[in-house]
Amino acid sequence: MFKAKSTRFILACALAGGAAGAAAQGFPSQVVRILHPYSTGSGPDIAARMIAENLSRQWSQQVIVEARPGASGFIGLEAAKNGPANGHYLTLIGLAHMAMNPGLYKKLPYDWERDFDLIGLVFKTPFFITVQAGDKYKSVADLIAAARKTPGKIAYATPYVGSPIHLGAALFESMTDTRMLHVPYNDQTQVFVSIVNGDVDWTLGTVGSAGALLRGGRVKLLAIASKTRLASQPEVPTVVESGGPAGYEVDSWVGLAAPKGTPPAIVARINADLARALADPNVIEKFKGLGYEAAPSSPGEFGDLARRDEEKYTELIRRIGVTAQ
Repeated sequence: MFKAKSTRFILACALAGGAAGAAAQGFPSQVVRILHPYSTGSGPDIAARMIAENLSRQWSQQVIVEARPGASGFIGLEAAKNGPANGHYLTLIGLAHMAMNPGLYKKLPYDWERDFDLIGLVFKTPFFITVQAGDKYKSVADLIAAARKTPGKIAYATPYVGSPIHLGAALFESMTDTRMLHVPYNDQTQVFVSIVNGDVDWTLGTVGSAGALLRGGRVKLLAIASKTRLASQPEVPTVVESGGPAGYEVDSWVGLAAPKGTPPAIVARINADLARALADPNVIEKFKGLGYEAAPSSPGEFGDLARRDEEKYTELIRRIGVTAQ
């Protein structure tokens, strides 16, 4: 009796595996959508479109990118988790959504481990302390001195409360023993416009997010929040070199995921094709222009990174007392 049941179970698994394999071989059979929670024109959005273009060529199928920003990523991710779990509906999900939001909010409209199947990392990127072009701040030491001279007056912009930029800036306040004014906006692009207009003094940003304003000389990178300089921006000093606190490091990462229940064979297929896209010299070069490092990984490696960072940022949030509603 037991042997008969075991035989039927093995046969069922074999049939299921065969069906999954066949599904992967036939994938994609329709337009693939990458819905993400970032602003149109932001660095992650640009990166998504680069990857979509490459995957479209690999698959001989259209890959469409759709931005649904807002509400700390809740709008986009809630829509993404409810998509069909067949590999044709994907999403970008990043550090803020997986490692920071769980420590900031008592209730989230998603649970990244319960609602998504991770596919793999797409990129990692360091942040830069960014200010208006000109001579008002020549170094991080100048910014710190101004903040200490006028407590609560020096303002920094962020795209929303609890964003990586917000937590990174709050950490900067903590490490420099300063008190500054936090000005949250609703969109990444507004952050840099506020810098150009002189509405705020500084922000944290990536090369990709600063975009045209950086290339046009409207904003400048004061220092990189990393141990070493970035190869594509060798003239920009580290925070320590610019007179800031030792050990101040802020970076971010973004990966690709699918709704929970996507067949493992299709997840594996997309992971392999994503890795090929990230190894494309053209993609690597364009990523460098954004200040991004292509970071292919397995789904397991992606999850391990998210869990480590979630633990780290939950402790940071508790220590510096940042809250979000």
